Amino acid sequence: MLPRILPFIIYMSFVGVEELLHLLIERGLLAVTSDQMLYLYPVKISLVILSLVWFRKRYTELDISDLKKGSASLLSIIIGIVVFVLWINMDWGFATFGDPKGYDPMAIADSKARFFMISTRLIGAALVVPIMEEIFWRSFVVRYIINPDFQKVAVGVFTPAAFVISMLLFGLEHNYFLAGMMAGAAYNFILYRSKSIAQCVLSHAVTNLALGIYVLYSGNWKFW
Repeated sequence: MLPRILPFIIYMSFVGVEELLHLLIERGLLAVTSDQMLYLYPVKISLVILSLVWFRKRYTELDISDLKKGSASLLSIIIGIVVFVLWINMDWGFATFGDPKGYDPMAIADSKARFFMISTRLIGAALVVPIMEEIFWRSFVVRYIINPDFQKVAVGVFTPAAFVISMLLFGLEHNYFLAGMMAGAAYNFILYRSKSIAQCVLSHAVTNLALGIYVLYSGNWKFW
């Protein structure tokens, strides 16, 4: 269980720390600038990478060779793009937790530091986060709901409860919770259709990469 939940715990712990620091800054209890706050992200993503690498041999369900299945990979890519398009068009007030502050690297004055932070964020969002989240949600949570001894459950086994509960929880993880539920449903669909965590990672990576490119092009930082 630990190999699949620890990277996620690390990631979400930093999210909690960031929220706390923002609250302290807003109340004038902490003298930290917005550009200094951005440097938490490389630390967070580095620790997640280290945990994934440490447990890499335990992720036997993550079979990269699944991506050689052309039709399945094409569908995963298409769904990833559709999720991105829907995500940026579901920016409804009632569908959002709080006021997403986003991640604006333009607050960093030094151009080299700014390039480093943008690169780190893009790599983290498009490569690290999809692996970390799909191992947690589609490999662990979906199967755990079916049977706490989750490794006895084959990847891609469908039950209505596992589908709905994991979709709802995945949505609640995100500020844009309705968009998150939509994405959770889409990635669950890929899981059940392909029986492959790698295909879920691919689709998730396409969504996050497209979102990152969109944010950099549009400057709509709240989506980051």
